[in-house]
Amino acid sequence: MLHVVFFEPRIPPNTGNAIRLAAGTGCALHLIEPLGFDMSAPKLRRAGLDYHDLASVTVHPNLAAAWKVLRPERVFAFTAAGTTRSTDIAYREGDVLLFGPEPTGLPQEVLDDPIVTDRVRIPMLPGRRSMNLSNAAAVAVYEAWRQLGFPGGV
Repeated sequence: MLHVVFFEPRIPPNTGNAIRLAAGTGCALHLIEPLGFDMSAPKLRRAGLDYHDLASVTVHPNLAAAWKVLRPERVFAFTAAGTTRSTDIAYREGDVLLFGPEPTGLPQEVLDDPIVTDRVRIPMLPGRRSMNLSNAAAVAVYEAWRQLGFPGGV
């Protein structure tokens, strides 16, 4: 199983979309507090529609607590400043795909965490800042899931 971690997400619909992504692909979604919204927020519920019961979503009080639960072997931190393209990684079951909050991305102290295996970027045209959080997560998850042979998918 792949693990998607949203570090301190701020925008409810992005997290709602990620819940749908988790339900559709079988990845696990991990949210690191503080969240910029209440998990029962109408915009989050609407974006996730009826997928909440079909997705694995865990809220962790902080990143250290998430690492304690996940015990990851490999963590790929997605950042516009990454040097490795997301498509150049040979993904494995259990990999963690780590994304930062919408307005700022991952803070330097998270990028510098020794648990981070690599800083990864999604290829884009020059001069663009970044992709929408839930879109970036979908691009990354589907590439990793494709490489794994779409286990469980039809």
